[in-house]
Amino acid sequence: MALLRRKRATADATDGDAGRGARARDEDGGGRGGSVGRGAAAGVYGLLGVLAVIVDVITGVVALLILLGILFVILKANNGNTIVKDIHDAAKFLVGPFDGIFKPKDRKLGIAINWGIALIVYVIVGRFIASLLRRPRARAS
Repeated sequence: MALLRRKRATADATDGDAGRGARARDEDGGGRGGSVGRGAAAGVYGLLGVLAVIVDVITGVVALLILLGILFVILKANNGNTIVKDIHDAAKFLVGPFDGIFKPKDRKLGIAINWGIALIVYVIVGRFIASLLRRPRARAS
């Protein structure tokens, strides 16, 4: 009897999850797709995790627009170009409350400083909100 158990244990070890059943595989992620099929953020944090990812993406897009706006002004990009004009207009809209905080004599320096402050504030606030959404919640019993 002990020999039969040893053989069965060896067979289960080589087959992986073969003897455990579909429910056991699904519970530990060993079934089809594993945790990837369930979605990494949704599986760990639920809906709030998905919202945190959305906040991170929006924060990244806003930061990229502001950074490109700064670069376009500093590097004297062609304002006649539609892409440059649209990105500059979007960045100018986003940094509206921060525009004019500092007024150095050089216009480019003023934009770099003021828009840079806006970029930093947007990233810090966005990451803070995303971290609050990712914070583990205590489950009600």
